[in-house]
Amino acid sequence: MPKRIVAFGEVMMRLQVPGHALLSQADTLQYSFSGTGVNVASAMTKLGHAGYLVTRLPENPLGDSAVVSLQHLGIERDFISRGGKYLGMYFLENGFGQRASRVTYSNRLESSFNTASLSDYDLELIAEKADIIHFCGITLAMADNVRESMKVLARKVKDKGGTVCFDCNYRPSLWEGGYAVAKPHYEEMLSLADIVMMNEKDALYILGMKSNSSQRNGQLRELIPEVAKKFNIQSIAGTHRSINNDNTHTLLGYLYKEHTFHFSDNLSFSVYDRIGSGDAYTSGILHGELTGFPPEKTVLFAAVSGMLACTVVGDTPLATEMEILSAMEGKMEDIMR
Repeated sequence: MPKRIVAFGEVMMRLQVPGHALLSQADTLQYSFSGTGVNVASAMTKLGHAGYLVTRLPENPLGDSAVVSLQHLGIERDFISRGGKYLGMYFLENGFGQRASRVTYSNRLESSFNTASLSDYDLELIAEKADIIHFCGITLAMADNVRESMKVLARKVKDKGGTVCFDCNYRPSLWEGGYAVAKPHYEEMLSLADIVMMNEKDALYILGMKSNSSQRNGQLRELIPEVAKKFNIQSIAGTHRSINNDNTHTLLGYLYKEHTFHFSDNLSFSVYDRIGSGDAYTSGILHGELTGFPPEKTVLFAAVSGMLACTVVGDTPLATEMEILSAMEGKMEDIMR
């Protein structure tokens, strides 16, 4: 039976500069609607589950357009509230080679989602329906009222027997005061989470932990078990990504579960649009956990899902389970007829 995956998060308007131009070079922008919650809820529908989004959209044509886009992605609208006036936006400049992609946020704090309160959502109904609820650190960075909604909803879902997933997703530009301000909020969410997306950098910088190793892999193997033990987390997953000299990317996924690390193959691939690939990886981990895949299959499934997300335009992952499994087995065809 398909599981109900509920994501809590903001719907944003993505305004993309065509090709690899800079904002200062462009005179046109392409728009779509996205956000971490949107990406996870939609990806899970592609994998055979029921995806819901808890959010608030403006009561105007912009909000109407966003609702249509979400329905197009297969996301259920049961928990979408309407009110407020604005939609958060971000401008995307695609990187190339050693030049990183750049995201510039606009109007976020005034958005309908970020000015919403607990009373805008039917928390009891959401908690009753959620098999898994997904939160992310980007949402945690927004405002006190949003943080309160996250924490209350996480507790209600746990009380009803649901699973809480938290993606650390730390964004320096969103936290005034930096790691010191973020740390207590992250610690509270980690204490509520069953499945966590993070790596050693989150442990080092957000949580202020120390490592005896100077190498990423050594830090990962030392710190992640400490985090799992301290916060009683059942599964922690994440990635290491690097950019190669030929502009391809390399991705290594990991999953720590039942005191054991599991790693994916080291995948190298060309990138068309990398925004949202982390959400595809998260969705792959959740699908593997829900479906009962062995951990080594789950982590490879997630890594391949992240890879395939880099091959399509837009934030939202579109690969089906069959496509991901085929790619894992090396059966992707040049032309599908």
